[in-house]
Amino acid sequence: MVKRLGDGMMAALADPSSALEAVFEARTRLAGVAVGEWTPRMRAGLHIGRPRRVGGDFLGVAVNTAARLGERAGPDEVLISRELLARLDQSSLHVRRKRWHTRLKGTPEDLQIYAVDRPT
Repeated sequence: MVKRLGDGMMAALADPSSALEAVFEARTRLAGVAVGEWTPRMRAGLHIGRPRRVGGDFLGVAVNTAARLGERAGPDEVLISRELLARLDQSSLHVRRKRWHTRLKGTPEDLQIYAVDRPT
């Protein structure tokens, strides 16, 4: 984990499959948490790239892209970029493409976004 961001967090992992599995595992564990009658819901955005390490933080387009994907994800949804999807074993995923009519701030113009989940 790189840092906490209010009710969120940022993590950097070298292996794309491990990163996605960590998100799925965190989502599963969070589903078992209840605070009174409220159950927190997780949404996540993942991208691959070469962020710049500055002290204990990471900066750059890859970081911005992952953050924007996370902002756009719905409850319990995991959004990833085409670049990350290309590095994963897609046979172990349920993949669908998402499209928006607007470009996400601070992201590449050709960004293609996919919602992914474990197969049911």
